[in-house]
Amino acid sequence: MIFFNEYQQTIRAVKKALPAVAMIRVFKEDKTPISSSTAFFTSQDGYLLTNLHNVEDEELKYFIFWRNEEYPAQVLARDKVADIAVLKIEPKKNSQNENPQNFPYLLMGDSSKLELGQTVLAIGNALFDLENTVSRGVISGLFRKIRTNREDDPLEFTGLIQTDAAINPGNSGGPLIDLKGRVIGINTAMILGAENIGFAIPINQAKKILEEVKKYGKIIRPSLGVKYYLIDEELKKEHHLPFDYGAFVVYGNPYLPSGIIKGGLAEKIGLKEGDIILKINDQEIKKPNTLSKILSEYQLGDKVKITYWREGEISVIEAVLN
Repeated sequence: MIFFNEYQQTIRAVKKALPAVAMIRVFKEDKTPISSSTAFFTSQDGYLLTNLHNVEDEELKYFIFWRNEEYPAQVLARDKVADIAVLKIEPKKNSQNENPQNFPYLLMGDSSKLELGQTVLAIGNALFDLENTVSRGVISGLFRKIRTNREDDPLEFTGLIQTDAAINPGNSGGPLIDLKGRVIGINTAMILGAENIGFAIPINQAKKILEEVKKYGKIIRPSLGVKYYLIDEELKKEHHLPFDYGAFVVYGNPYLPSGIIKGGLAEKIGLKEGDIILKINDQEIKKPNTLSKILSEYQLGDKVKITYWREGEISVIEAVLN
């Protein structure tokens, strides 16, 4: 049996993963280039994963640049809750035998089995044009929560992997891999002004999304149709809330959209801004058992009991997930 030290494992993992990493190029309708970011192949027939924020604008055109060739990319699904997008490109015919090419792809690991201190590698196109940049670090935190600072539509992401592997602009959407070359996360964010603090979306969040898109052509997981902040002890103290857990449905204003999404299930069953959703059936909503994670365990059409707090009273309502 041959044993490899960590240095050798790192090189082997990078060599295995690098061919499956690609660049996303973004263009206006008049073909003016805007920016670039990273994606990676998940199958030999051209499915890729990246961050939603890399391909969020539906009016722009997206291309995958891989091995010095450009491929028009179709955005099959955009998941705003998890900041994940699924892309597809069509293989080109081989000029000799007319068989379509096969793309190299990354095998997926299990992000539920990650350990603090575990060595990880981040791959991407750092600073938008430094292709195939590799950085090495460790997992320095699990189940982290961050809030975006977008004035028009602030979002909160939970359950993230924290790493000290360098994640720079352009790296987002690239894979975070283990020493076996398996993808365990999608690089998504860095903290401006801080050193050695980056975040990745656990790959297990993307697995089900990818499966649904391949099977149904879209994301079909249940949703309540709310925008919320996950309450913890810090948020409870800061806003004088009655609970240190639950999903606080945010208030809208002239500059921010309503926390109750129009036409969604929450609107239909009478939930309101300022409500705190405490439980789905008997599961309390708290880190790492977020609302989106709990709902992902159910199917469309399942009946659940939703426990929520409003103006000093706790109520329970039954709803059919859609």
